[in-house]
Amino acid sequence: MRVIAVHLLNDYSGSPKVLKQLLTGWAKRDIELHLYTCSGREGFLSGLPDVKYNFYWYRFMKNSVLRLLFFMTSQFLLAFKLLFSLKKNDVVYINTVLPFGAAIAGKIRGNKVIYHVHETSMKPLLLKKFLFGVLDLFANEVVYVSNFLADKEPVNIQKTVIYNVLEEDFVKSAFASKRTDKQEKIILMLCSLKAYKGVDQFLKLAQANSKYLFKLVLNASVLEINNYFKHVKIPENLCIYPTQTDTHLFYREASVVLNLSDPKLWVETFGLTILEAMAYGLPAIVPPVGGVTELVTEGKNGYLIESSRIDQISDKLHELFENKELYRSMSCSAVELSKEYSLELFEKKSAEIIFH
Repeated sequence: MRVIAVHLLNDYSGSPKVLKQLLTGWAKRDIELHLYTCSGREGFLSGLPDVKYNFYWYRFMKNSVLRLLFFMTSQFLLAFKLLFSLKKNDVVYINTVLPFGAAIAGKIRGNKVIYHVHETSMKPLLLKKFLFGVLDLFANEVVYVSNFLADKEPVNIQKTVIYNVLEEDFVKSAFASKRTDKQEKIILMLCSLKAYKGVDQFLKLAQANSKYLFKLVLNASVLEINNYFKHVKIPENLCIYPTQTDTHLFYREASVVLNLSDPKLWVETFGLTILEAMAYGLPAIVPPVGGVTELVTEGKNGYLIESSRIDQISDKLHELFENKELYRSMSCSAVELSKEYSLELFEKKSAEIIFH
């Protein structure tokens, strides 16, 4: 059996990280693995052992018209490439709804086509309808990253929910770290450099809480960060970092983790950085809607607050830092929650989907 895994942009965001975990798990079962992704980028999918790489052309453009044109072109090139390389018993595994060219090629060649869906917030709406329409037509099965997403984007084919999990090495490193009372009060957020991810709200929160240290880790280059903030005065208590291949240090020294996505513009379907932070015993403050609410229980391991409510978030931060017993209780609850997301179960369920 061969699994033909397909992904568009290889970077250090959540969806390629999940595909890396899937590929690693399948490799343990001696499945022949082929990965199709765009060339010229480094990310979680780079340099994986036991994976045969196949690259296709795609270039991300800031201009929306050019971006759509380049995207559509890339998918026709991908479909053409796969039409001549797929074998009868191959399983085509499509990560995110974007690489629709693989679904078309897989359907034409009569292969089993599986989608792993991570997203619901997508613009323009017409593109979203097209991509999910292709999924509806050509997929044999759909994997969702949360129950929220499965309810939000229902399909009339077989579906499974497989929660994202933490890698074994990550868990070992996190659990080995001491989670004692921390002297510094550091608030951490890791996200893409997008306004809808709450970057501007994080800056406002730092401005409103000068006695705390805020650290923002962005999936972006130094140049992109400088361009985004070139007309903005950065407060002294806010440190901004470009793409990081190792985030352990940030989790280790932080006290609280935030997700400030604006639900009107972007709904989080899971929240892998929140789960990672919880393994380090960090209470979380997240939006009150989306898949991330399946990780955070109000008042137990964090709080559910809209990102626009700066005063309310500030009050909760103050409460956590001033009430050591409350912080310790939430920290313990966060660690216990992270233990429920087992890599063993993840690998078992993902293998069952391939083999049945």
